[in-house]
Amino acid sequence: MANQFDRAHLLGASIFAIVAATGAAPAFAQETAPAATPQAETAPQDDPNSTIVVTGFRAALESAVNVKKNAQTIVESVSAEDIGKLPDASIGESIARLPGLTSQRLFGRANSIAIRGASADLSSTTLNGRPQTSTGEQRNVEFDQYPAEVVSRVDVYKTPQANLIHQGLVGTVDIRTIRPLDYGKRLIAVGARGVYADLGKVNADSKDKGYRLTGTYVDQFAGDRIGVALSVAYSDEPYQSKEFEAWGYADTADGNKVIGGIKPFGVSTQLKRLGIQGAVQVQATDTLMLTFDGFYGDFTDKQIKRGVEFPLYWSGASLVPGSTALDGNFIKSGTFTNVEAVVNNHGYERTSTIFSGGFNAKYTGDDGWSASFDFGYSRTDRSELSLESNAGTGAGAGNGATDTLDFVSGSKGTRFTSSQLDYSNPDLMVLTDPLGWGAGAPLGHQEGYYNDRIIDDELKSYQLEFGKEVDSGFLSKVTAGLGYTDRTKSKTPEEYFLNLANGATSLVLPQQYRLSATDLSFIGVGPILSYDPFQLLADGVYVKTLNPSKDVPAKAYSVTERVMSAYLMADIKAAVGSAELTGNVGVLAQNTEQKSRGFVNLAAADLVPTTRGANYWDVLPSMNLSLRFPTDFVIRLSGAREIQRPRFEDMKVSLDYGYNTASGVITGTGGSPTLRPYRAWAADLNFEKYFGTKGYLGLQFFYKKLESYVYRETVPYDYTGLPVTLPPGVTNMVGTITRPVNGQGGKLYGFEVAGTVPFDVITPALEGFGLTGGAGYTKTSIKPGVGASAEDLPDYSRWVANGTLFFEKWGFSARGSVRYRSAFVGQFVGFGGERELRRALAETIVDAQIGYDFQKGSALEGLSVFLQGQNLTDEPFVSVDTGASIQIRNYQSYGRRFMAGFNYRF
Repeated sequence: MANQFDRAHLLGASIFAIVAATGAAPAFAQETAPAATPQAETAPQDDPNSTIVVTGFRAALESAVNVKKNAQTIVESVSAEDIGKLPDASIGESIARLPGLTSQRLFGRANSIAIRGASADLSSTTLNGRPQTSTGEQRNVEFDQYPAEVVSRVDVYKTPQANLIHQGLVGTVDIRTIRPLDYGKRLIAVGARGVYADLGKVNADSKDKGYRLTGTYVDQFAGDRIGVALSVAYSDEPYQSKEFEAWGYADTADGNKVIGGIKPFGVSTQLKRLGIQGAVQVQATDTLMLTFDGFYGDFTDKQIKRGVEFPLYWSGASLVPGSTALDGNFIKSGTFTNVEAVVNNHGYERTSTIFSGGFNAKYTGDDGWSASFDFGYSRTDRSELSLESNAGTGAGAGNGATDTLDFVSGSKGTRFTSSQLDYSNPDLMVLTDPLGWGAGAPLGHQEGYYNDRIIDDELKSYQLEFGKEVDSGFLSKVTAGLGYTDRTKSKTPEEYFLNLANGATSLVLPQQYRLSATDLSFIGVGPILSYDPFQLLADGVYVKTLNPSKDVPAKAYSVTERVMSAYLMADIKAAVGSAELTGNVGVLAQNTEQKSRGFVNLAAADLVPTTRGANYWDVLPSMNLSLRFPTDFVIRLSGAREIQRPRFEDMKVSLDYGYNTASGVITGTGGSPTLRPYRAWAADLNFEKYFGTKGYLGLQFFYKKLESYVYRETVPYDYTGLPVTLPPGVTNMVGTITRPVNGQGGKLYGFEVAGTVPFDVITPALEGFGLTGGAGYTKTSIKPGVGASAEDLPDYSRWVANGTLFFEKWGFSARGSVRYRSAFVGQFVGFGGERELRRALAETIVDAQIGYDFQKGSALEGLSVFLQGQNLTDEPFVSVDTGASIQIRNYQSYGRRFMAGFNYRF
């Protein structure tokens, strides 16, 4: 993955030079932006005919500095040229290098963004100011769904204001696309790049090379009163990884810990993505601007995971510890005998289509009055198929050949130094139910499993706003508005057991399906049997048998959320001595109506469709003040009440329960359809020193007092009225339920240092060199439940830092980027499918690139070329059991990625 800039952009100065005509705007739909940094600066006065042309990355940095300087809120920005010149997989890899931000990697690419070290669940994302549906099951947008080439700018708002009606608790990411009339001239640009994953073909039927093609067209007509923009990006790129995963660590009879079981994989992913963005602007009159825009994305992520599961201590295997095995109470080496393995050939296919578009009408009168209307529509349809296929030495537990494995558990997981079986032998490893996991299936066995999760997400948004400029000596404008959003997100599971055709319980894999073996030498196993499970299902080798369990439909849910917003805001502009005070004060009131539909899985009856919900108000005052001194020194003070709506999964109505004979009480799990948002009071204080529009240095302090947050808790629950089968003589209907609840009493606070410093502000001899980046420290503390001990919020990192050292001059550019994220306690999917907490270790990502733009007058003028390397130190993703640094749960190595390409601008 990458988070660096690239001189030789795929769309080049095409869509991304648009930043020259755009600037900082709050993340509400289509708001007017202040002017951005000029693309050329006049040289010193002693040579009036000399001009320093500032273009490319340096111009993009100046534009981002100007956005920050002129903004009324505390904002970080990636200008259009930044993103446009990146041959990255998505904008997420560019946003991750902004001060105070970092990313979470998925198969090596930036998937979600953490603002101020906090979980992505605590931020929101808009496209052109409009709320967006998401490809995942939660609210947070997965940024790899957006190609960088269709984006002109990204603004990250760390503080809210009243008309920012789709705000997040720790920040709001607003993605901006092309506005052709703002660009003001014709443009045609094309580009291409090649990609190489140096981990190679982890699976023989995968690829280690890919490509990306892009194109952009921008033009104006009818005397520059009609503008058209169209951008297209298509990518077909591989991602490879080698992954160790532990089932967990078992307690031995003598009180020690030892590996309980493992499942290492060689993983190959092929990502195909089409992104199309278009916009039409019409200057209908001198005071009325009409804008139509849309984005369409078609995303296919097909993955093959091949590996072998070793049920070790948690099985019939026997443990013989090594002579020097103990590290504290951890058995780090020894021998397992009687090990019965399972060879896995799993396939995952995730497909999604995204549409987002809207209409905006903006009136700006000569008398100080203004008005705007915005309509937005967003829809995501997603299918996520998991296809599991198993092979082993015999049908059922204890019926096949077993192995003897010498093992060593260390900093990269558990590795084996010897084994007796050949796991690539198709006569030994047959398609079957090796350990009898399917004993409860309809046919009494299963040779695999089919699990498809279908997500439908639809959202409509409306916003009407009126404003009037005033001249009171203190206030400069008063704005009022209304907003309404209507969103429904649903999940429908489809689950089947996979059985061999004709009732067979085992089958030697037919010759035509055998592929070259996948090599698991990275854990000491060697080659394993390899085949395509999708092909076996398509050809009828496997047949689907419906899973009749009530647990399956009980996983389904549909959540509808309707939010009505009203706001009033006053802009401030006043002289304070030699300084100028700017900013705004306002209040946003929101009424939320939420309903959740699903099934209650009754212990002794049929599924019962249930609808529950809540209706509540939030009143959110805000203040943003900026004291601007003639010396380009700015002091900012912000205060606000902030909210973030809970995860959709946590709002589901489904309930599954039964009588626990061990504890003697009724126990259940479920969601909470009456769940309230995360709520906090927040304050920010910034000190910023600017060097014109070339650079800045900043120090930021922030504090959030959490009034309400969401965590999972086991609480008493009265099951009276629900059919529960109790033992004779037992009448107590009060049991427990584990579900999300709103906690009280927590805080999140910290500081950030950031800056963009072109070295020519220090000495002209260093013109062309510079540094941009920042570092942030965040501390959190919550008390989940009455009397509970204080603990950190999940998914947050205490330290995040990033920096890019660059040189750009005479058409040549070179950059090196580093991003750091400290360890954090994250939420993972456990062995049984439940959510569990693990500690993800710190990671440092290093990227670099060089490029050249052919200069004006050259025969190749308009051509840019580049070479880029990502994850150059092959930084792994590692997680461990909390409180046990040597108990590795995940160790994922993604390898390095190299890209070379060009862009040509007409």
